Amino acid sequence: MTLIGNFLWLITGGFLSAFGWFLAGLFWHITIIGIPWGRQCFKFAALSLAPFGKEVLPGGGAPSLLANVVWLLGSGFPMACGHLLTGFLLCLTIVGIPFGRQHFKLARLALFPFGAKVLSLRAWRI
Repeated sequence: MTLIGNFLWLITGGFLSAFGWFLAGLFWHITIIGIPWGRQCFKFAALSLAPFGKEVLPGGGAPSLLANVVWLLGSGFPMACGHLLTGFLLCLTIVGIPFGRQHFKLARLALFPFGAKVLSLRAWRI
């Protein structure tokens, strides 16, 4: 089911989401100091190409908190607003609810990416 969900996700805005994360990564890589933030963007661009079957677990400590504050001011808030708006629009229809939920997951991740771990749900099954 995750294969079908990921395929439909790409058609209904997954490519645009990944492209947004990719552009944010390029923006952060312009300076040497922004490379850690750019690497997070590229990691989440890959996640936004196939979000079904994956779970994001928050975590981290004080260094992650500091990096997340810089991230939030730089590009986290606009990216989260874009995901929230898209998620709400998709949830207006019954068919779009699963895709809207994925956008909400990415919006939460857009606010605080440092220290978060992306796990495959297959790893949880025994």
